[in-house]
Amino acid sequence: MHIPVLLKEVVEYLPIPHGGVLLDGTIGEGGHSLAIAKATGGQMTILGIDRDKDALLRSQNVLSVVPCKTIYKEGNYRDYKKFMEEEGIAQVDGFLLDLGYSSNQIDAGARGFSFQTDEPLLMTYEVIPKDGEMTAEYIVNHWDRENLVTIIRNYGEEKHAKRIADAIVDARGKNQIRTSRQLSEIIERAIRRRGKVHPATKTFQALRIAVNDELGSLRRTLEDVNEILRPKGRIAVISFHSLEDRIVKEFGRDNLDKFRPIFKKPVVAGDEEVTANPRSRSAKLRVYEKI
Repeated sequence: MHIPVLLKEVVEYLPIPHGGVLLDGTIGEGGHSLAIAKATGGQMTILGIDRDKDALLRSQNVLSVVPCKTIYKEGNYRDYKKFMEEEGIAQVDGFLLDLGYSSNQIDAGARGFSFQTDEPLLMTYEVIPKDGEMTAEYIVNHWDRENLVTIIRNYGEEKHAKRIADAIVDARGKNQIRTSRQLSEIIERAIRRRGKVHPATKTFQALRIAVNDELGSLRRTLEDVNEILRPKGRIAVISFHSLEDRIVKEFGRDNLDKFRPIFKKPVVAGDEEVTANPRSRSAKLRVYEKI
């Protein structure tokens, strides 16, 4: 079961007034939106966006217990202005982005997010990738060595990027790399395991970021967020690695004339939450209020 991270903190720092509008750009299983709706007595509108069709269906079921108006859009959160225009929504009171991927997306399999199972090497958030859409399989089998080094080093912050890229290029010269397990075994042979962290972890992160243009989507979203937030409206972003958090932090630093930070340092999960939900260990919440 997917457990939303920093749930209590999101409800506290992203209050939606009665009759207000919440834009949940990564609604996922609907856990955060449900808690916010309950806090307002359900008298609000939720515009929920997700690239995962199955997640949207699950969120509809979850949110059916509250009387709020709910609108669902399948797509990338960076297209939020288009979705708002389609529904005649000019501004919102709160904008939530949970940048982690759901445990259900791993458990469901068949997308290649996990290096512990043998799945098609896709790493797309869509259940079925559209024709011509970028996949991790395409990257590892067709991108040249230098580009592989760049994304593994920059997106995965992996110090062994060159060695891993060499191993990938050598392996694909013999056979196409088609599954997540194939790739993880190639990486594990290239660099020794140290401690509990699997040696493929950072490379898989890098590929997922590259396939889904995660950093580009976040930058483009933050660039225009001032236009769609009402005065005193807030944007809350939960990030899970330093690259995302750096972008959010820089947004706050560069827009002090438009937004005030609700707290100076990001909010992180307490010991009790980390024990109950280990993935919350790396979560960081930053919230900014429109002046």
